[in-house]
Amino acid sequence: MINVLLKNQRTNLGLKFQEISAMTGIDQALLSKYEGGKRIPSENHLIALADGYKIPLKVLRRELLIGKIAELVMYEENVYEILSTAESRVEYLSSKDVFDLPVFSSEVQIKLRRLDSLKDQWQKSKPLNQTQLQKLREHFALKYTYDSNRIEGNTLSLQETQLVIKEGVTINGKSLREHLEAINHSEAIDFLEELISVREPLNKRSLLDLHRLVLKSIDSENAGVFRKVPVSIGGSEYMPPQPFLLEKMMEDYFLHYNKQRKFLHPVILAAEMHERLVSIHPFLDGNGRTSRLIMNFVLLQNGYTVAILKGDSDSKIKYYTALQEVQFNNNTEPFYTLVIERCLASLEEHLNLV
Repeated sequence: MINVLLKNQRTNLGLKFQEISAMTGIDQALLSKYEGGKRIPSENHLIALADGYKIPLKVLRRELLIGKIAELVMYEENVYEILSTAESRVEYLSSKDVFDLPVFSSEVQIKLRRLDSLKDQWQKSKPLNQTQLQKLREHFALKYTYDSNRIEGNTLSLQETQLVIKEGVTINGKSLREHLEAINHSEAIDFLEELISVREPLNKRSLLDLHRLVLKSIDSENAGVFRKVPVSIGGSEYMPPQPFLLEKMMEDYFLHYNKQRKFLHPVILAAEMHERLVSIHPFLDGNGRTSRLIMNFVLLQNGYTVAILKGDSDSKIKYYTALQEVQFNNNTEPFYTLVIERCLASLEEHLNLV
C-alpha cells in the first residue's frame, strides 16, 4: 500500500515530516494523512512525493492504483474472476505491440484489397467541380448525423434531421436534446473536415474539441472533459475502466495511434481507434458519437470516404455484438469486418453518384 511505502521510506531516510514538507511543499498534516492511509494524494502531490521521498514515480503510482483496485473489489464474491477479466482487457487496451504484425483471415484480406481498389477508383473519378463535391459532402454528412444519433436513441427521422440542421425547424413532439444532438453532430463533422484540411493530427486536443461539440449546450460541464466517476454501459455487461486509470490509458491511446499508423492499414487503424476509445469510455456521455467521429477522422485523413454505421435495430445489434466480441474475447475480426463493409458501401455509393 502507498501509505506503508511512504512511511517506511521516510523512516529509512531518517527524515521528519517538517523536512519532507519543506522538500515537497505539502503541508505536514496532509503528509501525516497520506502516511496514515486517511487521504489519497492527487497527481501533482504524487509527483512531489516521489521527489521528496526518493521513490520512482511509477512505483508510487503503481502502489496507489493497487490500493484503489483492492478497495473496489475487496467485498466482491467473485474477486478473482473480476481481476482476471480486468487484467486481460487492460492489457489489450494499453498494449503497444499487439498489432505490430496483424494477421487477418483471407476473407478480410480480400475485402481490404477490394477496398483499396475502390479507393483508387474514387480518387480518379471524384468530381473536381466544387459545387458537386459540396453536394456530395452534405448528402453523406446528413446521413451520417442521422444514423450516428439514431444508434444512441435519437428519434428524429432523416427528413426531420435535415429540417433541424438546414432550416432551423423545431419538430413537434421531439425533445430539445434531440434537436441539439442533430445540430451538434453536424457542427462536429464540419470541424472534423476543418481539422483534416489543415492537417491537424489526432491528439488529445482534437479529441476533446470534438467531444465538446458533441455535448455543447447538452451537458456543458462535462463537454470536452474526461469523466471523474465510474460509468456503466446500458445494455452491456462490459464495465469501462475506473476514472483513475483514464489519464494513463488515454496517453497510451495516442501513443498507440502514432505508432500503428505507420504499419496498419488505414481502415483497420480507423476501426481500432474507434473500438479502443469506446471501450476506454473516457467521457460521461457522447462516447459512441465521438468514437465514430474519430474513426472517420482517420478514414478521411487517408483519402477514404465517410463510413456510416447504420442505426436501424438489426445494424445496431450487429454493431454492439461486434464491439463486445473485442471487449470480452479480444476477437477483433467481427468489428474490423463491420467497418470494412461500411467503408465498401460508402465508396460504392460515392462512385455511383458521380
